[in-house]
Amino acid sequence: MRDVEDLLGRLRRYPDVEAANLYAVDAADRLILDVAAVALAEAAAARETVAVIGDGYGALTLGAAAAHDLHGIRVHQDLLTGELALAANARALGLADRYTAHPLDENLLGGVTVVLLRLPRVLAGLAEIAEAVARYAHPGVRVIAGGRDKYLTKAMNDVLAESFSEVRASRGRQKSRTLLVSGPKPVGESQFPLHEHIGELGIDVVAHGAAFSGTRLDIGTRFLLEHLRAMKPDARDAVDLGCGTGILAVALARSRPGLTVVGTDQSAAAVASATATAAANQVTDQVRVVRDDAMSGAPDNSADLVVCNPPFHVGAAVHTGSAIKMFTQTGRVLRPGGELWTVYNNHLNHRTMVERMVGRTDVMGRNRKFTVTRSVRGLHDPARP
Repeated sequence: MRDVEDLLGRLRRYPDVEAANLYAVDAADRLILDVAAVALAEAAAARETVAVIGDGYGALTLGAAAAHDLHGIRVHQDLLTGELALAANARALGLADRYTAHPLDENLLGGVTVVLLRLPRVLAGLAEIAEAVARYAHPGVRVIAGGRDKYLTKAMNDVLAESFSEVRASRGRQKSRTLLVSGPKPVGESQFPLHEHIGELGIDVVAHGAAFSGTRLDIGTRFLLEHLRAMKPDARDAVDLGCGTGILAVALARSRPGLTVVGTDQSAAAVASATATAAANQVTDQVRVVRDDAMSGAPDNSADLVVCNPPFHVGAAVHTGSAIKMFTQTGRVLRPGGELWTVYNNHLNHRTMVERMVGRTDVMGRNRKFTVTRSVRGLHDPARP
């Protein structure tokens, strides 16, 4: 057996944002591993299958593999940065052969007897996970779900109780807690993905549980859409960066029949949602959706227009690292004269940063909560990382 604490201390977040106040492992990861120790040991002895869902950067997967000599762990991570970080950490630690990555489906969960779950903050995401586990896992499955106290709510217990007969909380430790879940109930037809018609836009939205804002129109996106007609009218190729459910991509395509739009997001749930939203609105000939980390796979000088509603959190921390990555890549991907249109909370004041990384930036709109800016690539050379 390997020294698990030493292993956890060597984990990195890369290629996700790394900073002094951002960690690859936390107290909730350690608590989940400790609470699950007996179940994992029993699964290892019986050669039963273990699944891990929502592992941030590999702490749960690699910690379980090292502590209990587990092989064949099945893993689902919604975020691409998490997948890449887990893969890099596994290679560095010599554990790359211990797990396989899967979508949230029967290939992940079929016959599993133990599930380690990092609780998502979005209740719809938790509901979709719980429903899938109840549908596909072994009838005797034990789920050890955990998170930081400040993000746990009674509603999570209620959501889990819709798919399981027993949900009980463990004792807390270091401001973290686990929920012990068992007794899967029979489940009928899946409620996911969700479907909604947004009347003010005339757009049908499709959303999987973990997709940001679900089927709702995010208020920042609504404000950005007010400027749709002004966004580089002669654009041929556009990117909806961090596309979520694809509302911006679909609105752009419908307003401009000659425009090609790429929706890009690192969330698997968002990519599936945006793909379905494009199909529901019959714009699949114009809209293509890819899973990518901040356009890192896009060619240089390949877009005339980028639209973006960037996050201001990295995980649980308020941090501009994700926005910086997005703006840096935008400066590379835009053609000279191309435009970035972005919306952000007024207090963030991204204007100086985006001007440095993309080009001259003007405020095009501001309300009580949000600012919309247009940045033009090529009016000066963008900063390079």
